[in-house]
Amino acid sequence: MFTLFSANLSRLFIYAGFELNKKYIAENLCVNRDKPWLHCNGKCYFMKKIKQAEDNKNAQERQNQKNLFQEAFCNVPVKIKFHTTLLAVIPIPNNRIKLPVQSRSIFQPPRLS
Repeated sequence: MFTLFSANLSRLFIYAGFELNKKYIAENLCVNRDKPWLHCNGKCYFMKKIKQAEDNKNAQERQNQKNLFQEAFCNVPVKIKFHTTLLAVIPIPNNRIKLPVQSRSIFQPPRLS
């Protein structure tokens, strides 16, 4: 239960740690501390930690899915049997409907008067 909550709240913990130690991170851990004109103020370190936490969360989810798959997998052979028994033969009557045959042509050319 603790692992579930800590994985979901990891971003909150990282953000709280960043806000509490913003000055120390900006002065000592920031990648751009030598370039003050960028006004990074430790945000690069914060984003790196957020990405690292998301990667850890994704890796943990994949591991959990692997564990669930291994628990659900059973190695019992399944016997498949096909039934070929004919239930009934239904005769189809050969009564065809005969349409009336007309000897006249449908097409008639226009008449000139």
